[in-house]
Amino acid sequence: MDLGLAGRHAMVTASTGGIGAAIARRLAEEGCAVLVHGRNPLRAEEVAAELRAIGAVADVVLGDLADDQAAEMVAQQAREWGVDVLVNNAGPFAEHDWESAEPAAWLAAMNGNVLSAVRMIRALTPGMRERGWGRVINVGSRAATTPLPNMVEYSAAKAAVVNLTTSLAGHLAGSGITANTVSPGVIVTDGLRKMFEEGAADRGWPGEWSELEPLVVAEYAPNPTGRLGTADDISAAVAFLAAPHAGYINGINLRVDGGIALVP
Repeated sequence: MDLGLAGRHAMVTASTGGIGAAIARRLAEEGCAVLVHGRNPLRAEEVAAELRAIGAVADVVLGDLADDQAAEMVAQQAREWGVDVLVNNAGPFAEHDWESAEPAAWLAAMNGNVLSAVRMIRALTPGMRERGWGRVINVGSRAATTPLPNMVEYSAAKAAVVNLTTSLAGHLAGSGITANTVSPGVIVTDGLRKMFEEGAADRGWPGEWSELEPLVVAEYAPNPTGRLGTADDISAAVAFLAAPHAGYINGINLRVDGGIALVP
């Protein structure tokens, strides 16, 4: 199915690896020119080179979106790029419970997850308004609706992302821009696999991932679908919401979590 994204200009924040890189790749495959964002120049250029290798137009922008000055420099390059699909994927997290989460941790979570998106939204939606079309897709988390006891400030920040997206959709009414959230569940990343593979022996579990994953699902992430998510699951949802065909979908939180939020 042709999603009708050829010729659009996208920026995916924090796209030097993991879910962000998968989103950048999917949008490039759909014909978008993609601005790869990150803080590591080598990793950013590697992703951009991969996109160029499949025939896409790609460039790199570097900067810490948690810093006002650095974010403005990123925004300026993004404005010149003509971004009309903004994917706010940047979202740092740390493990804290209510006893260990100091006020500084709460501020850092809000700055990194909420204000990093707000900075890009404020900078780039005026240009989308002028062109009469745009997409803002914020990456949330299943923690927004089922808060994690070991990530309390992160969970609250992601809930704020969902809330601001709904508010933004109303603010942009009649502009041709939609705003939606995609909230991943438990996604297989290199870090997650490594964590469970290294701890498998202590649990008496097999070391091969093909045998290990069903045990991880059962103990760590039980869900009706019966598997963990992948970065491609998330990138497919983002690409769909970015497409002109999804123009009547606005202000939603699309949970891509295998139904984990339904499990008590």
